[in-house]
Amino acid sequence: MAKLNIAHWRLQNQSLAGTKFTHPGEVVAWLGAVQAQDYLGSLWAIGLRSHNAIEAGVEKALADKTIIRTWPMRGTLHFVAAADVRWMLELLTPRIVNGMTRRLQVHFGLDEATFGRSKDLFIRALQGGKQLTRPAMYKVLEAGGISVGEMRGLHILSRLAQDAVICFGAREGKQQTFALLEEWSPMAKRMERDASLAELAGRYFTSRGPATLQDFIWWSGLTVGDAQTALELAKPQFVKEAIAGQTYWLASSPPAAKEKSPKAYLLPPYDEYTVAYKDRSAVLNPVYAKQSGNGIFSPTIVINGQIVGTWKRAIKKDALVITPSPFETLSKAQARAMTEAAECYGKFLDLPVVLQ
Repeated sequence: MAKLNIAHWRLQNQSLAGTKFTHPGEVVAWLGAVQAQDYLGSLWAIGLRSHNAIEAGVEKALADKTIIRTWPMRGTLHFVAAADVRWMLELLTPRIVNGMTRRLQVHFGLDEATFGRSKDLFIRALQGGKQLTRPAMYKVLEAGGISVGEMRGLHILSRLAQDAVICFGAREGKQQTFALLEEWSPMAKRMERDASLAELAGRYFTSRGPATLQDFIWWSGLTVGDAQTALELAKPQFVKEAIAGQTYWLASSPPAAKEKSPKAYLLPPYDEYTVAYKDRSAVLNPVYAKQSGNGIFSPTIVINGQIVGTWKRAIKKDALVITPSPFETLSKAQARAMTEAAECYGKFLDLPVVLQ
């Protein structure tokens, strides 16, 4: 299996090519988690993977409590399916919390007593289905005698989200809101630890294979031992391939045939197509790693599975302006494919596209 074939499998398994999904919740459940610190970019990451998606539809799934935005892994914001949020938090966040405890106390004066008082304040302020913006949440803390300056407020929010007390709610205008997780997702399931490990590995290798154990460790934030256990528990679902001295795991069903003509995608920053892997060389020539922010930090142009450039967007009056920056001159067929990808993003935002 050549490296280009790895890219082809990943396009299919990540539901970028040949998606079978029609609802944002299906996409998020399939992937397990979708990185979401770039909020608008993460909406597009979900939209890319479902039929006829529009941005308002993805946000409706959030408002309808089908998907939830919180801090489930690596201390980073992700979308997860509402049914999965509790077992994922219980499996993945204790290690993060324990690793941050001393730093938060020494550098920010945030001890367990402060987090406990913050929890009580938030429960009283949010109970009954209320949603509060971040500034309003900070006012609740300040009124309770807890300073939010010097990043203390953000650390309190993320810690209590990792403790399964709060989560993000629906947007209020352009402001993010917070709600009580117990009220926002009361049906979220719990699982025994081994079942959670197996489920996480199953979601990862099914939706992102071919991938290595090292890729899974990077994405999940698990210890090496826990990741090995998770893969061992889920292994009956997968086949393995040895490529260039590396062992890759993937679902056994073959991907669909490759497109005969070039197929392009405009990926947002932090898209799972790149951020889910420690080794991105199968889709990104290392020569272009710096130009593309290692395939993570910049929006990328992907053609036939390979990152071939970056792009920027600007919304001016009633149009979406897209400025591509390919690493090399595109062929006419590639340029047409990129134009089609830009039009797809325009439909997602319900805006006409100007391609510069």
